[in-house]
Amino acid sequence: MQTPRRIRSFVLRAGRTTPAQERALGELWPIYGIDAGEATLDLAAVFGRKAPCCVEIGFGAGEVIGSLAENNPQIDYLGIEVHRAGVGRLLLRAEHSRLKNLRLICQDAVEVLRHRIADQTFDEVLIFFPDPWHKKRHHKRRLIEPEFVSLIAAKLRVGGILRLATDWQAYAEQMLAVCNGEPALRSLSRDLSYVERPEFRPATRFERRGERLGHGVWDLAYSRGEKTAANAVDDELDRQRGENDAG
Repeated sequence: MQTPRRIRSFVLRAGRTTPAQERALGELWPIYGIDAGEATLDLAAVFGRKAPCCVEIGFGAGEVIGSLAENNPQIDYLGIEVHRAGVGRLLLRAEHSRLKNLRLICQDAVEVLRHRIADQTFDEVLIFFPDPWHKKRHHKRRLIEPEFVSLIAAKLRVGGILRLATDWQAYAEQMLAVCNGEPALRSLSRDLSYVERPEFRPATRFERRGERLGHGVWDLAYSRGEKTAANAVDDELDRQRGENDAG
């Protein structure tokens, strides 16, 4: 019996890369890129040191992860993106800033996390403005669904943080329901809803586009914890507070 084919959250389009991006993909990939493979990655060996590690999934043009890597040399950053143009752009930024704490993977993040990343690897996972797939028939393509969030939780160290953002309200509500339903994650919002935009996150081109269209922006944040009887009581109290506030 054949295994059902997984529905991907992205479609690879023949996007245009500039000559500079093509040069970066050819010349800079050996410095910053991690090639496809099957072995579990040893990130301490990849970066040449043992340090806190943050991953951004679907980094787009690299505005966020590029800024973070420039401003936090004590932290290692791993970026995962399937679109070559965005990878090329971030490679150029890495070259210009002479970054030593950034590495890139150009593959499907789900496959990378499943097969190449050990559990409890990351101190922080960032997913900002994933494709909302706003048409109802495309909702099945959305990245943030229970199985994937459970996978992310497993890759976070205890106490690690998952941060998400979207400018599509219906997707924000789905993110909230899915993440609140993951037993290994605890919301950093006291009312189990949204949080303030983190100061470190620069506005991405997707966010600026959304603002021009009159969209709001919703940020979510969760910590990875071990479920205990004590924090199960806290969860119930938080749930009751939310119901009381709503009532």
